[in-house]
Order: sequence, then C-alpha cells, then structure tokens
Amino acid sequence: MTGLLTDKTIVIIGAGPGFGRTLALEAAREGAAVVVAARSAERLEKLAAEVTEAGGRAIAATVDATDPESVRALRETVEKHTDAVHGLVNSAFAVPSMKSLAQTDHAQITAGIDLSVMGALRATQEFTDLLEAGGGSVVMMASAVIHHSRERYAGYKIAKTALVALAHSLATELGPRGIRINTVAPGYIYGDTLKAYFESLAEKYGGSTDDVYQHMAAKMDLRRLPSEQEIVDPVLFLLSSRSSAITGQTLTVDCGEFHT
Repeated sequence: MTGLLTDKTIVIIGAGPGFGRTLALEAAREGAAVVVAARSAERLEKLAAEVTEAGGRAIAATVDATDPESVRALRETVEKHTDAVHGLVNSAFAVPSMKSLAQTDHAQITAGIDLSVMGALRATQEFTDLLEAGGGSVVMMASAVIHHSRERYAGYKIAKTALVALAHSLATELGPRGIRINTVAPGYIYGDTLKAYFESLAEKYGGSTDDVYQHMAAKMDLRRLPSEQEIVDPVLFLLSSRSSAITGQTLTVDCGEFHT
C-alpha cells in the first residue's frame, strides 16, 4: 500500500465480482473511500462489508446505468457523504451477444450501446460538478476487442469502440474544468470467470484447462494472460495524481497481444 488515493472518493459503477471487487478492495487499501454501485444490492452490501472488514471505507448504492433517474439518485446519495469526487470508473457490463452481425438482432446492439456508452455518458454528466470540485479522473473500461474484428465480437466491438470515442470527446470538453478522461482496454482477464470458461472449453474439446490457457497465452508477447490485479493497477494509476498530465488516452493491458 502506497497511499496512492489517500483521502479521495472513488465511485465505481459496475462493481461486480472479479475486476470490480478487486478494484474496490485495492482502491480502499490505497486510502480511498469507495462508492460501489451496481444493480445487485445484496452483492454490493457484501462487497462494502468486505472493504470495511479490511479496514477501508465503503458505501454501497444500487444503480442501473441505463436509467437516468437511477444514475441521478446515485449522485444524490454520494452528495450526502462528500462534496467532491476524485475518481469515477465506468465499468457497467453485461454479457454481449456473441453472434455474427447477420444473426444479431439490432436491439441487442442498441442495448449494449445504451449500457456501455450512454451509461458512461449519463454517469459522467451527473458527476461532472463533483468531479470538477475534486479535480477528478474518469476511467472508462473498454476492451482489447477494439483492436480486432474476429467473428462474433462485432456487437461488443461496436459498443466498446464508441466508448473510446466518447472518452476522447469528453476529455476535450471537460479538460478545461480540470477533469481527465482515459480508457483502459483489457484483454483476457485471468480470474474466476475466465477460468470457468476455459474449463468449459477443455471439457468441450478435450484436453486440460492448462492446455486451453497455453493456447490462448501463445498469442501474447509475454506468453501469459493478465490477472485481475494487473488490470486494476493501471486503473489506480489513472485515478491518481501520478497521471495528472494524462487525458484522452487509451491504455491496452493484454500482455502484448496487440501493439497499439
């Protein structure tokens, strides 16, 4: 622990299991008061309790990023506890439709954009004044899918590429108010969810989970997949004052699968 976020308030929208949980715990360990927000109240209460038990400070608040009133209510809840927000992470996620564009219903693409892109815009708009008061940093969670056009990823790529474009425009518009906007684009994140997926692939095609891992890792320069912690660390950096001159940028974290 380095105190990277001491006395800062960090709002995490999409604080689900895996990455969101790890980010909340690590931000608290770095000294931040964390607001964990997602749709599942029960999960959030457990996460907030986990942060508190570890010696951190946490507030749990439900939010539906597709609902403007829900996002406004989240901001109002945060305002009851602080008059400044120093970091906002837009990480709301739903499993995308993994089909070719020819087989994808337009409504599925629209839903992905509404959650990922418009949800991030709603949240950033609602929190702009609080972010200005805190000299805040916004981190958009995209995906390394923005760098490829593999089959069945099109709908997901459309949403995440639009999210990057949104971040660029917000960086330009909000920069004069002292607010920084950056994007992190993870590749595979080797946590429980991906491990379960690898297990299913091993069962379907034969071989072991390690065989699947090695097959995937062979595409990376480092011959391995990034852990949740290795995705969280760059986010913490972008939320901190150590990145105070960085805005409008996209950082791909994928152990070298893509060169950007």
